[in-house]
Amino acid sequence: MRIKKIIFSILSVLLFGSFTGIANAACGKLVIAEQNWASAELMANVDKIILENGYGCEVELVPGATMPTFTSMNDKGTPDMNPEQWANAVYTPLLKAVDEGRLFQANKEPISGLGEGWWVTPGTVKTHPKIKGMTALQILEHPEWFPDKEDPSKGAFVGCPAGWGCQLANANMFVAYEMEKKGWKLIDPGSAAGLDGTISKASDSGKPWFGYYWSPTSMVGKYGLIPVDFGVPFAGRDNWDNCIMKPAGECANPKQTAWTKSEVNTIITSGFVEKGGKDVVKYVEKRSYPGDVMNAMLVYMADNQAKGSDAAIEFLTKYEKLWSKWVSSSVKKKVKAGL
Repeated sequence: MRIKKIIFSILSVLLFGSFTGIANAACGKLVIAEQNWASAELMANVDKIILENGYGCEVELVPGATMPTFTSMNDKGTPDMNPEQWANAVYTPLLKAVDEGRLFQANKEPISGLGEGWWVTPGTVKTHPKIKGMTALQILEHPEWFPDKEDPSKGAFVGCPAGWGCQLANANMFVAYEMEKKGWKLIDPGSAAGLDGTISKASDSGKPWFGYYWSPTSMVGKYGLIPVDFGVPFAGRDNWDNCIMKPAGECANPKQTAWTKSEVNTIITSGFVEKGGKDVVKYVEKRSYPGDVMNAMLVYMADNQAKGSDAAIEFLTKYEKLWSKWVSSSVKKKVKAGL
């Protein structure tokens, strides 16, 4: 099996190389997924503007979401590109698709500074300065710093709403870290708005807050959430995939672990390479949004209720020095002329 996998990988590289080596003819029609969250909307619309104005492509944006978009690309070869594929959600089938040459990880870090895990607010550090630099293991010894509003004798840890994958992870990590025994209560915020509400209320009032969140997001950018080091290493994919991510009760003995590494890729099909050409692929390979820039853009989108198309214009106007590194000077001039 190992030899077979290596052969598939070599064939994939050769196939990809043969496509990128073709003459860069006029760019054809490309279909790009515009997934249903802010950062994905922004990236898809920036790609649309740059590819149309700078490279002469005809770009159609289609609605998408993590699993349906991947499944469609893997099974049907459409859309041609997903700008923001969260790889952990499709870890095994993505590797298989890449090994077998159906899909390509054209960019393994289109956004830097990614992260899921446990966070505190700046107000928490201000109230309890000792927390600065403390690990999650150390913070868990102090539930009294985060009194639950319904039962102040318990520490409140804010998890994820029911139905989210992170709800399973937090529930099993609550067990792994023996948090109930230490005096903690796992809070279900009920919804995305409920989760955000706990952060905004705590931040605005200066009260301590401890819980789950992820970056890049407008909440991290707006409130300056601080990630907490777990104090233990990642305990391996077997523990994560076959225990931490299982429904409550299906894994009796979850191991203490750090959160799995967040990985986002831009994935493309062979059709994208054929229709886009070498220079278009090089653009996709080069473009990367620093975490602080993405967080700032997400704050802009939230504060102004901006759609991806409007946010793309704001990004291209405000961060010209960044995106100009992704393209040639001639492409840059075309993009600017089209704004």
